[in-house]
Amino acid sequence: MSELVPNGSAAADGRRRDAFGAKGSGDTSGFGGLVAPARVLGSSERPFGDDEADTVYDALERAFPGLDEAIERVVFDRGELTLYVGREHLLAVGRSLRDDPALRFELLSSLSGADYLDDPTGRRLHSVVHLVSLTHRRRIRVEVSVTAEDPVMPSLTSLWPTADWHEREAYDLFGIIYEGHHALTRIMMPDDWVGHPQRKDYPLGGIPVEYKGAQVPPPEKRRSYS
Repeated sequence: MSELVPNGSAAADGRRRDAFGAKGSGDTSGFGGLVAPARVLGSSERPFGDDEADTVYDALERAFPGLDEAIERVVFDRGELTLYVGREHLLAVGRSLRDDPALRFELLSSLSGADYLDDPTGRRLHSVVHLVSLTHRRRIRVEVSVTAEDPVMPSLTSLWPTADWHEREAYDLFGIIYEGHHALTRIMMPDDWVGHPQRKDYPLGGIPVEYKGAQVPPPEKRRSYS
C-alpha cells in the first residue's frame, strides 16, 4: 500500500515517503545539505557604519600608538566589534582597553576556547574574550589564536581577575596554556586525564576511563535504534 504525499494523492512511484514527502535520509530540517563557505580572512572596512564601534576603535588608536602592529585584523559583524590581537601584544592592548578613560573596559565577562581545524592561518586554537565597559555601557570582543603545537598565550588574570576560572576551563578542554596563570590546573577532567575533550580531533567515544574501570563506547554503539 502506497502512502499519501502532502497534497493527499498517492505517490506516483508507489514508494514509501514520510509525511513531508522527503526522500533519501528523510531529513526535513534543511541542515543536512548545508555546505560551510570557505573562510576568508580580512578586516572590515572603516568606518564600520556604527558610531559605537567607530568610537571605540578611534579611542584605542589614540591610546595605543602601535595598534597597527598589534592588531592582526578587526571585524565588525552583526553589531559586534572583534579585535584579533597577536599574542605578544595581548597584555599591552588589554591594559589600554581597561585603563584608558575613553575606553574603560573594566569587566571581563567571559573567556572561552574554540577549535577551528580549517583555520587558514594554521592557528586553530582560539581564546575568545568578551569585555564590558560599565562606564560607557559598551561591549567588545578580543580574540587570540595559537597553534596546537605551541598553544601558549599570556594570562589575563593580572588585568582582569575574573579570567581565572575561565582560563582554567579553556586550558582543560582545549589545551590552551595561559602563561602567568597562578594555578593552571584541570577544572572539569581528572588531573591525570590525557588530552583535551573539546578539540575537534578528540575522539567521540572509545576512551578508556581508567579511574572507573570502564570505557565509553563509540556513539554508534551506545544505543540500538533497530
